[in-house]
Amino acid sequence: MHEEEHANPTDIAVIGMAGRFPGADSVTAFWDGLRAGREATRFLTEEELLAAGVTPETLADPHYVRAVQGLADISRFDAEHFGIPADEAEILDPQHRLFLECSAAALEDAGCDPASYHGAIGVYAGAGANTYLRHQLGERWRTATVPGRYRLSIANDKDFLATRVAHRLDLRGPAIGVSTACSTSLVALHTAVLGLLAGDCDVALAGAVHLVVPHGRGYTHHNGMIFSPDGRCRSFDRAAGGTVVGEGVAAVILKPLALALEDGDFVHAVIKGTAVNNDGSGKIGYTAPGIEGQARVIRAALDAARCTADSLSYVEAHGTATSLGDPAEVAALNEVFGPGTPRSCALGSVKTNIGHLDVAAGMAGLIKTVLMLRHRELVPSLHFREANPKIDFDAGPFYVNTRHRAWTQTGRPLRAGVSSFGIGGTNAHVILEEPPVRPNGDPGGAGELLVLSATTPTALHRMTQEIADHLREHPDLPLGEVARTLAEGRTARPYRRALVAKDLWTAALGLPLTPVMHAPEHEPGLLFVLDDRISCPREPLADLYEQSGVFRAAVDACLDTAHPGPADGRNALSAEDRRADFVGQYALACLWRSWGVEPQAIVGTGTGEWVAAALAGVLGPRRALDAMTTGGAPTPLRAREVPVLSRSERPCEGNETPLPGQTDESWAQVATGRAQVVRLAVCPTGYETGTDAAGLRSALLTKLGDLWSRGRHVDWRAVFADGNHRRVQLPTYPFERRRYWAGPGTAAREATSPMSAAESPGPEDAAAPSLTRFVQDAVAEVLALRPGSLPDPDVELADLGLDSLATIELVAGLAGRLECDLPMPAQESDTTIRDIAEAFGRCVSHPHP
Repeated sequence: MHEEEHANPTDIAVIGMAGRFPGADSVTAFWDGLRAGREATRFLTEEELLAAGVTPETLADPHYVRAVQGLADISRFDAEHFGIPADEAEILDPQHRLFLECSAAALEDAGCDPASYHGAIGVYAGAGANTYLRHQLGERWRTATVPGRYRLSIANDKDFLATRVAHRLDLRGPAIGVSTACSTSLVALHTAVLGLLAGDCDVALAGAVHLVVPHGRGYTHHNGMIFSPDGRCRSFDRAAGGTVVGEGVAAVILKPLALALEDGDFVHAVIKGTAVNNDGSGKIGYTAPGIEGQARVIRAALDAARCTADSLSYVEAHGTATSLGDPAEVAALNEVFGPGTPRSCALGSVKTNIGHLDVAAGMAGLIKTVLMLRHRELVPSLHFREANPKIDFDAGPFYVNTRHRAWTQTGRPLRAGVSSFGIGGTNAHVILEEPPVRPNGDPGGAGELLVLSATTPTALHRMTQEIADHLREHPDLPLGEVARTLAEGRTARPYRRALVAKDLWTAALGLPLTPVMHAPEHEPGLLFVLDDRISCPREPLADLYEQSGVFRAAVDACLDTAHPGPADGRNALSAEDRRADFVGQYALACLWRSWGVEPQAIVGTGTGEWVAAALAGVLGPRRALDAMTTGGAPTPLRAREVPVLSRSERPCEGNETPLPGQTDESWAQVATGRAQVVRLAVCPTGYETGTDAAGLRSALLTKLGDLWSRGRHVDWRAVFADGNHRRVQLPTYPFERRRYWAGPGTAAREATSPMSAAESPGPEDAAAPSLTRFVQDAVAEVLALRPGSLPDPDVELADLGLDSLATIELVAGLAGRLECDLPMPAQESDTTIRDIAEAFGRCVSHPHP
């Protein structure tokens, strides 16, 4: 093996991908279209164009091209999933909306849950020019108040794309906007790689989005411009005349390769090196390509990758099919690669399939190339019949690949380059390598816990069906890896279901039949229940001693020997005496606690009282066991770290005596200060397979799933610590999108209630109930609540989903209607509807001079 084939410490893994492209609403659909050689261009009918606002005069122009490369349903967005109020969703640039959904899907594809990930996640992203504000919100901008305009700016400026994703997804690494025209997304990728290598973040999200408003229209062709005269992009072909502007959104998740392999991530491909530069003034014009600059950036990327040009067998070109662009690009490649071996390096451009996605173009090409490397297949570049005579293909090793075929290379890993060049001269190039060979998956234990959750019941049902279908379609997926991906790689949401399944088939059948639970907003308290005798059969506990490191350590802490071995542990658990009851319950309780299932109170009887003493920190486990054996009484229970209830004494907090008939749960509610308390017997009963270890494992996991479904936190990393499960690809969140779209030429929607001015409360109506209802109606309209539904006047506005800017605009609008200059700090985080109503009451009753 050549030295250059060794892994570099700077290698970066692509561990997640998501995107929406013309003709493809997912990366999977995108790949299917690429393999089939499909072109996503739509040629619109006259009726469609007239309905979209195109004038008959424009349609009659012989140079008007009816071609579009667009996305479907760009007006729709799952605002509720991200906690975004309806009025904010309506003014939010659709590019921001789509990129937010895409970012969340990419993180899920990577199995990376920001809520539980221990490292910093960075965002590096760019958006196209905002045409939504210009065309759909122009009248609203013209008539808006100063706070209203500021809010519109925050909702639409591309500067806030990356930071909005960081805020809504709770990402704590750098959030950096990138803007270099057509090369934006690959420059964002390069910046993300540098951020990872510098230690700025542990995981990085890189991507871009481009949408065009008005939507669903063609364009007028002009000679010398980059737009194709016939609506087709014919990269490198004699008939090439330009490209078609397309829409798309795409993002990838990156992590250092060594860390990704250690964490068991699914690696799609490896980034070996990246580079960015600018042409400077050494070209014929600002918008023209620069051969020397492109050659330099490719060399720099190869140097960063520590590999030679002849190790690449594919290049995803910028490939805009323009008279200057294509010849300059191949000339730059030939300068770097030299004559090489004829037809040894394939060339292609995704623009022939989906058009030019502007700032997202490079990311589309990168994802295409990653998919080809992962599947070891080359897909066709379309519309190539005869080479452009200005391109000297004989001077280098390149040929345009026009068919779908296997991609093989002897003695070296598959490698490829991806280019993206921006108007203005910022060039980017990336060197990719196929992923390392993935070892055979761990099938998991006899049973695995699968957990699903969603924001709404309907989303959960759809998610369940998609997961079940995926399991049926991929019968070779290791069940343990599916379980880990669902548990660790998904954010826990309110509506939940959990199932312990022994195989994929059982899981696919059982998940749709599993009851849906609604987790409370506040985590319920937990009461550990410890009995006089352990209810678990002894032999499964002895097996668990050998399988679980935490359980084994807890058993060993109870033993007399300085260096206990497997036989000592099994003997301590297998005996039919109180010592075995103590050891078994104590070790199981420690196992639960290691999983994040931490009790807020403990109740014990007999042997269980001594276990409670050990768990509460009153005595060490060995001292508690010895004291129990010598016949002592566990009266140190009052000096404890965790509230403990001895059933024989029934003490409450302090020296109080419990009321007659007081239950364990009611005592625990008093002790923990929580309204809801869940009981947990540390050794659950009723396992299906009798007394074997698989039955005990299934019972433990079933109870764990039940606790999680009821809202209890679980440390999934600890649950899977004893296995070598990796992450696998699974369907991502099924967004429930609704239409949010402002119409052009319409007046700004009032930030107040639907009342007419005559209905607005006057000074004589300044009583709190009237004003409270007035503010409630205004907030209900902002939140787009159902008719008749009113928000709770005592809930903080932030908890209702209104941020400080929305609150300021709301208050300003109401103040204008009431002709009152409200002297209250509207940005206070704990402001409620009633606070605003009372402040208006004071203002109306005692107006300022």
